[in-house]
Amino acid sequence: MFARRPVAATPAPARFAAPSPAALLAKPWALPVGAAGLLFGALALFIFATGDPHAGAPTARAPIETPPGARSLADLRPGVGPDGTPTLTTLPAGQDVGMAGAPDPLAAQAGGVPANGGQAVITLPQGASLGGAAAPAPIAPPKPKAPPLVPAPIAGLTAQGPGGMLPIIGKDGRTPFQAYARPFASNGKPRIAIIVGGLGLNAAATRAAIEKLPPEVTLSFVPYADGLQGWIDLARSNGHEVVLEIPMEPLDYPNNDPGQYTLMATAPAGETTKRLEWLLARATGYFSVTNYMGGRFVNADGAMNTLMGVMKARGLGFVDDGSATHRAMGQAPRASADAVVDEQLSADAIDGQLLKLEAQALAHGQALGAGFAYPVTVDQVTHWASALAGRGYQLAPASAVMRK
Repeated sequence: MFARRPVAATPAPARFAAPSPAALLAKPWALPVGAAGLLFGALALFIFATGDPHAGAPTARAPIETPPGARSLADLRPGVGPDGTPTLTTLPAGQDVGMAGAPDPLAAQAGGVPANGGQAVITLPQGASLGGAAAPAPIAPPKPKAPPLVPAPIAGLTAQGPGGMLPIIGKDGRTPFQAYARPFASNGKPRIAIIVGGLGLNAAATRAAIEKLPPEVTLSFVPYADGLQGWIDLARSNGHEVVLEIPMEPLDYPNNDPGQYTLMATAPAGETTKRLEWLLARATGYFSVTNYMGGRFVNADGAMNTLMGVMKARGLGFVDDGSATHRAMGQAPRASADAVVDEQLSADAIDGQLLKLEAQALAHGQALGAGFAYPVTVDQVTHWASALAGRGYQLAPASAVMRK
């Protein structure tokens, strides 16, 4: 603990005797100095009372014409044009320029505008100018939302199964493929479809794909995802048709195991059907299924016949990532991807694969690409799709390129 140091006494200051007014006036310089002080004081008071508080700020003068219907500046609304320049527009009758209850600064400063126009003096913030470089960039309007697809489930297209609701063909013959596919009208141009998959496991990536990608892009969801039905509902509300991923035995199983309900190449038909029905009951609103892995499964005739038999009976389609391109399974709507666009995960490689799809569509009238919901894939597909129509192609949902 520190001890307090004693404070030394401070001697009192000597008294100062002020000179008398008479003594000051007796000095020869006193009258000129006093007169100058009075003059400067009066000038400072005048500037303070009448000066412009924004005198040091940059200003600009812009000629204006009175818009039709405006009687004075009190009838005008100040604004900013798309290029950042000020604008004045005519107010509807009975409205003020200012906010409710606030005085109208333009009306207070002007008694009227001559019929041949006048000038508006605009005071800018320090450092600002009317030049394009310093003007704030206009805010882009929000991307218009696509019309939502019909909410799932649609009455008459589901039935209770052992593990949940399963898709069925309606009594009127309508299939889930027909009901849940995105409507499509061909314009006669070569069509290109894209499926983006792996959705439902990563919330940020799933939401980005749903909200960024054009509604014509088909989205593929993992059956093991938490809140799967909510994700599918969100996708359909943004205009996307949906497929469900079915885990299938890969070539390197069990070192690469897609999960407990993986469809096995050599399993009995009953076991394959049982696992498939458990997967199909995870959600509703999809029009087709697709393979997740499955290099061994899709090359087993018995296994694929069982799969396609269930798809036909339930009114669903099957689309693969190119693994089953050469298999002619015509029991249900069918398609194989012509390219996996993000096998090499770089923007340039993805762009190259998308150009190959254009060449395929030009040669055959249509093409189908598949990819994963990597951020770079979502960004490149979104950018590519925005200019596709201008190059003479039509972006289409996957259902529109499937053989029915």
